[in-house]
Amino acid sequence: MGRGALRTGISRAAMIAAVAAVATLPGTGHAQDFVTQDQRAEAPGSADAEISEIIVTATLRATPLSTVPMAVSAIDGAAMRNSGATDIRQLNQLAPSLLVSSTGSEANAVARIRGIGTVGDNPGLESSVGVFIDGVYRPRTGAALTELGEVDRVELLRGPQGTLFGRNASAGLIAITTRAPQFEPHAGGDLSAGNYAYWRLATHVTGPLSRTVAASLDAVIVRRDGFLERVDRAGGHLGSTNDRSRELVRGQLLFRPDDRFSLRLIGDYTHRNEHCCGAVYTDLTEETGASAATAVPSASNRIVTLLGKLGATFPNGPTPASQDPYERRISITPGRDYVSRVEDGGVSAQAVLDLGDARVTSVTAYRSYRSSDYGDYDYSGADLLYRDPGTYRQFVNVSQELRAQGKAFGGRLDWLVGGYYGHETLNLRDNIRFGADYGRFATCRLLAGVGATASGLLALAPDCAAPAGLAGLSAQLVGGGFPSALTPIITRGLSTLAALGDAGDVNNRYHQTSETFALFTHDIITLGRGLELTLGLRHSWDAKHFSAMLNNDNATCAALQTRGPGAPDDLVDIATMANAAGQPLFGNAAALAGGILTLGCLGNGSPTLNRLMLDDRMRHGEFSGTAALSWRPADGLMLYASYARGYKAGGYNLDRFELGNRGIGVAVSPTTFFAPRMNSDAMTLGFQPETVDSYEVGLKFHRGRVSVNLAGFRQLFRNFQLNTFNGTSFVVQNINGSKQEAGLVSQGGEAELALMPRADLMLAGGITYVDARFGDSLVGSADGTVPLDPALFLLPGSRASNAPSLVGTASATWTPALGGAGLSALLHLDGRATSSYITGSDLYPEKRQPGYVLMNARIGLRGREQRWAVEFWCQNLLDTDYAQLTFSSPLQGSGPANQSVAQLGRGGTVMTNQLFSAYLGEPRTYGLTLRWRM
Repeated sequence: MGRGALRTGISRAAMIAAVAAVATLPGTGHAQDFVTQDQRAEAPGSADAEISEIIVTATLRATPLSTVPMAVSAIDGAAMRNSGATDIRQLNQLAPSLLVSSTGSEANAVARIRGIGTVGDNPGLESSVGVFIDGVYRPRTGAALTELGEVDRVELLRGPQGTLFGRNASAGLIAITTRAPQFEPHAGGDLSAGNYAYWRLATHVTGPLSRTVAASLDAVIVRRDGFLERVDRAGGHLGSTNDRSRELVRGQLLFRPDDRFSLRLIGDYTHRNEHCCGAVYTDLTEETGASAATAVPSASNRIVTLLGKLGATFPNGPTPASQDPYERRISITPGRDYVSRVEDGGVSAQAVLDLGDARVTSVTAYRSYRSSDYGDYDYSGADLLYRDPGTYRQFVNVSQELRAQGKAFGGRLDWLVGGYYGHETLNLRDNIRFGADYGRFATCRLLAGVGATASGLLALAPDCAAPAGLAGLSAQLVGGGFPSALTPIITRGLSTLAALGDAGDVNNRYHQTSETFALFTHDIITLGRGLELTLGLRHSWDAKHFSAMLNNDNATCAALQTRGPGAPDDLVDIATMANAAGQPLFGNAAALAGGILTLGCLGNGSPTLNRLMLDDRMRHGEFSGTAALSWRPADGLMLYASYARGYKAGGYNLDRFELGNRGIGVAVSPTTFFAPRMNSDAMTLGFQPETVDSYEVGLKFHRGRVSVNLAGFRQLFRNFQLNTFNGTSFVVQNINGSKQEAGLVSQGGEAELALMPRADLMLAGGITYVDARFGDSLVGSADGTVPLDPALFLLPGSRASNAPSLVGTASATWTPALGGAGLSALLHLDGRATSSYITGSDLYPEKRQPGYVLMNARIGLRGREQRWAVEFWCQNLLDTDYAQLTFSSPLQGSGPANQSVAQLGRGGTVMTNQLFSAYLGEPRTYGLTLRWRM
């Protein structure tokens, strides 16, 4: 990736060396099994200092982390402050098995654990990695991509979860616990300022209102300029995008009338109003040739030439060799700035009643989340595609969880039973429209893609459908053997397509209600001689009701499908004949016919989409559970082995571009693809529940100054829910292996270690090896009736996207005392080394992200008892260049018409000429933080 690859200089050998170096660092840090930074600073510097255990609630019991028979990482608030983590995306630096990234907007975050997660940007999919804040499920990962305020700890549970928390999570779970109100008065805050005009103000106050009531209030305000510079055709500055503007307020009340009852009330509200998210071009290469061995990169690109003639600007030059995405310069259509507005709020009540032999816990919650994300969605200066300002998505969630737990048989049985009910209402208004330049661009794109028969017409761009050009095209078609009686249909179709502009969705609305009910139990049986058996079981019932009202003002699609007096005499029939055996004479003309229909009706399978009402329902029920056997042969040592079955509900793809797609693409059967749409097509948007069988063995050791956690795992996913953007639409499909085999297998090992050589020094580190790989023979449905979508042809036998094989993290925190006045210093350094991986779920090799290293640093001076502190910090210390996600630039490929000249992707993969864009990771930032507390 240009300068970025040169700057980081991470070859595969260097990557392995970097991860190996991490592995040699004793420590898991990132707060795994160790005392908080605040506690260390106040502890005496004795030679007897030990790593204090973190108490976690991963099993809904307050338990030392080293005795929990599952892979759990715990990150405390001090570790997050030292690393500069203020939202869940920044937890990557602290947990090697976790990868959180954001895509088309700040509302679209994706969390992956052990290489497994659900691709974002489609609200119909729930995440494979659940996110809970104070015991309340957040409907999608993006809802938690906000300022967290005062955090007590974050627990990362790896592998399927379902017998302990309200909602199922097939790949893992992020449980965030904020700081509860205290009966001791306390107040504090911090003020930060840095480059990119960054500033952040956070305050926290807590204390008693009476003898039995305590309260707390958190508030956070963040501002920062964007990382991307918008430029005009002359290279002039037009402002920035991808900025940050966030506010959070959280109020809490804690009622504790006696030792038997407590009630914690939490109310919070988050507001974001940001310009997000722009993308840069990363690959403009066009390679031509009969094979990978003879492919030659072109000095220019036909699609780039077309975009330039329509007014698009390439900030770093219009040729592939001149592109450097890490100059962070973009050009978009004037007036179509990126906008991301989010309002998220809710209330919850957590009541605990101790009955002596049992304890009853109730968690009741209401949450409302609304985001409006719109702007230029072709990411170029040509006006091709946009979302209008009326676009929004809204979730309203109501949930109730009730648990009872206690001990029996002299404490040998630690039992827990519970029930959960959740109701979600999802409303989506999603209007995607063609821009004013789209018709002319699509016409020229087709003619530039058919090869020698029409390549000369590119000189007419952007008016490729000029009469003189079309006459020349007709002569070429006839000369190539195409029936002269049919050429007027092609030329008429091109003229119709060229006139298409500023048309598309008009007030498209989607509505989905989901109901979930579950009963679960999670019991720990003490067998004696250090043996414990954990058994958990859950049954979930899920019901979803989907409805939609679709409206469209694109009249071009209807015009292109209008039949003349004879047959075959329309584009559908011509395109069909292109695929008929023994019809080679149609050649490029048939490809043109299919391309005209595809581009003119893009996402509008037929004129019947206008005023189309859709309605469908689905119900599923599934058992899930866990069984774990643990053994403590010696003090501080535990071995365990476990099995867990996970489950995630099915749902609906809320992208009507795929309405009616039954796995047969336009190149195979254009007549079927463009058939009239009706309500029965609603079921084609549905996808089935995802299940996983997970096996894990582990070792945990905690004694004195050393803590070690090791785990090996193998996870087999069936009906894996994959969401892929193919350059035109989001394809959601279940992935299965043939013969009922797993469609996706994630296996590997994890090591987390911690060492405290002295009371004021903590070394920590972790390493994760993951081989997340699709099966060699894949189908779409478990019964094999739905084939694998053509866009996913690279999946069989390949590694999953966003699943690097090696990730290592390391940190060192030193807090030495300075003299006898109570002053202390803070010196902190943390790093994450990642091997290469492909960021796009269709696994195109152009979407490969080379291995890289990220480092953060912080140095500070702190007063007595940390009443005040001054800290200098730097995030991404090495200014490493990397992409969060690389994707096919929307509509900017030669498409199905390019049959004679193919782009040969990296590694010899044959594909059409396609531009690629990326959402970049953040550059180096630095600044100063002032902290205080009373």
